Amino acid sequence: MTADPTGIRFHLRTAHSSAEITQVGAALRALTVGGVDLVPRYPDDLPTPAASGVVLVPWPNRIRDGRYSFDGEDLQLAISEPKFGNASHGLLRFGTYEPVEQSDERLVLAADVVPQTGYPFHLRTRVTFVLEHDGLHVTHEIRNVGARTAPVALGVHPYLQIGGVDTADLVVRSTGTTTLVLDERNIPVDEVPVGPGTDLRAGLRLGDAALDNGYRGMERDAAGRAVHTLTAPDGRRVELWQDEGFRWAQVFTTDRYPGHPLAVAVEPMTAPANAFASGIDLDTVESGAEMRREWGVRFVA
Repeated sequence: MTADPTGIRFHLRTAHSSAEITQVGAALRALTVGGVDLVPRYPDDLPTPAASGVVLVPWPNRIRDGRYSFDGEDLQLAISEPKFGNASHGLLRFGTYEPVEQSDERLVLAADVVPQTGYPFHLRTRVTFVLEHDGLHVTHEIRNVGARTAPVALGVHPYLQIGGVDTADLVVRSTGTTTLVLDERNIPVDEVPVGPGTDLRAGLRLGDAALDNGYRGMERDAAGRAVHTLTAPDGRRVELWQDEGFRWAQVFTTDRYPGHPLAVAVEPMTAPANAFASGIDLDTVESGAEMRREWGVRFVA
């Protein structure tokens, strides 16, 4: 009998909803509300595909050549995306989290980012998942337990669907007003106003789109939340919200998700790709201080 490549699976349940979280990457592997699957499933014997649901810390997306400077020091990260020569998706994508607390409706997982090649800082991270009647609420806490101020960015990579509906027929809506222009290595080279093919404010059918875009300038409600939606032809929708600390969102479509001809990820991010090098919206967390961010998913039938 072989081990599960995603580690221990943690199950949450209410009378109307359920969720499954993996030990590897603290990934959201499944979410169901009223019998409707909101996260595309993948085979049990596979590692997490296409970063599905994982927590991306201490940076999301990519850093060109894995190089950056911080506090007067030039640093070189390991290259984890050899095809493009980038450092990709942080240092805990394949890390194992330990359970701190678990009940039927609540799970707390914890993992450290320890000082290592290119990142000589020490972070203690906790992810709290709270299952609700109509979805999931997630809280991230990142405490700097090292002696030095640390550069920190955070992202999550959830894929979403509405079970029983072809993802190509879903309409994605998001209120970002600017988007990033990427080079051949998927590194931003410019930020421009949204336009045809990238403007999601009025909605875009996913079957007519090819998206790998970082957005900012999103509308916020009174609580500072930005909301993205996927809407089925019958009006049902899944909403992903992110708090004001998540300044960016990446919307990504792919035909390489196992068992699905099309999949879409809506990814809250505190900073864009290459933020360690560019400094754009990069947070710095002093020794002993903590950074806290929240996001969630809600199904509206």
